[in-house]
Amino acid sequence: MNVRNRTTRAALALSLALLVAATGCSSKAKSGDGGDTRADGVRTGPGVTADTIRLGALTDLTGPYATLGKSIVQAQRLWAEQTNAKGGICRRKIEIVVKDHGYDVQKAVTAYADLAPDVVALPQVIGSSVMSALLDDIERDDILTFPQAWSASLLGKDAVQVLGTTYDVDALAAVDYLTRVKNIKKGDKIGHVYFEGDYGDNALEGSTWAAKQAGITVVGQKIQATDTDLSAQVAALAKAGVKAVLISAGPAQTASLAGVAAASGLKVPVVTSAPGYAPQLLKTPAAPALVAMLGIVSAAPSVSSDLPGVKAMVTAYRKKYPDSAVDSGVLSGYNAAQLMGEDLKKACAAGGLTRADVIAAHRSQTDADTGLGTPQDFSDPSRPASLSTYVLRPDTKAVGGTVGVEDAHRTPGVEDYLKQRS
Repeated sequence: MNVRNRTTRAALALSLALLVAATGCSSKAKSGDGGDTRADGVRTGPGVTADTIRLGALTDLTGPYATLGKSIVQAQRLWAEQTNAKGGICRRKIEIVVKDHGYDVQKAVTAYADLAPDVVALPQVIGSSVMSALLDDIERDDILTFPQAWSASLLGKDAVQVLGTTYDVDALAAVDYLTRVKNIKKGDKIGHVYFEGDYGDNALEGSTWAAKQAGITVVGQKIQATDTDLSAQVAALAKAGVKAVLISAGPAQTASLAGVAAASGLKVPVVTSAPGYAPQLLKTPAAPALVAMLGIVSAAPSVSSDLPGVKAMVTAYRKKYPDSAVDSGVLSGYNAAQLMGEDLKKACAAGGLTRADVIAAHRSQTDADTGLGTPQDFSDPSRPASLSTYVLRPDTKAVGGTVGVEDAHRTPGVEDYLKQRS
């Protein structure tokens, strides 16, 4: 189904929801898309009863991204608790049902099959490989899904929303930062260490394009998620004479890269995107190298930001979970939950809480702003919701382990890149 057809379907669903609200169908009457119209005049479907809205989370609480999963789950439960204290949404309480897949694709497939029949939407699914395995099912079931994965391969699906930027857009921003701020110039070589799969491949696509525009050569080093000692890759990059390194991997790989590079004398700028950093790294032996060498490009601001929305979230999270660190996962999870809440409110106002109604409400939003970063445009499924990135750096004393270096801005040439990619 092409984007025009998907957008038309979304518009029709929203129009139908408005018509149902206006005509006030009787309780228990069947609506055109198979939902039930409740006594309050709101059309409902899977995951929605007269007093409850059930949302689902497929997360990693026991695998390599367990720290991230815990932060996102707790942040979204905090949002649900706050929302319910204010009367819920559409006069219904929010319930979030959490399933742990441990970053195992087969477990995720099983968990989805168990969870999907009883939820209206998924404000959290962790993992690019998990999303790839579930994509057909999610589209078939019409469940609005916010992945904690940012591959451009997830664009163009009406039911799937990549929040913020994609990996390739972040890579463009990273190359731009290196050329503007770190004195990387035409003729230089930069390394790019990247995970095999959607994450790394998409990031490499962006860095390669941006480097070509700048007259820079990219020296690629592909790694596996199980590779945690990057000594060989650092040695190869040093031999190639790189002047900077991008890394599109996990926090453990970023720590190894920076630590080994510093110890071996390859003291060059290192830039990662948000998934490649965690504040817990500042308690490891790699901390001095990370503080000295690392930059982070991110669609979200630092958790230590002075934005009022971020400060309010941090205060509430610390009160609710005093023994947990406040990291970027908290911000990401809370932001996703707030955006999902706005979709549910808009769908309710239009008269329906079926899955199609929620997707239609979501796609009608062109300037969604939770106060936790930059506004996002969800109207075109084929484009990233945002093209603006912040630049952060590690800081041992800051909340969340980062401070801002540059405010959100759009990388020059990003529209040209998107045109050639489409």
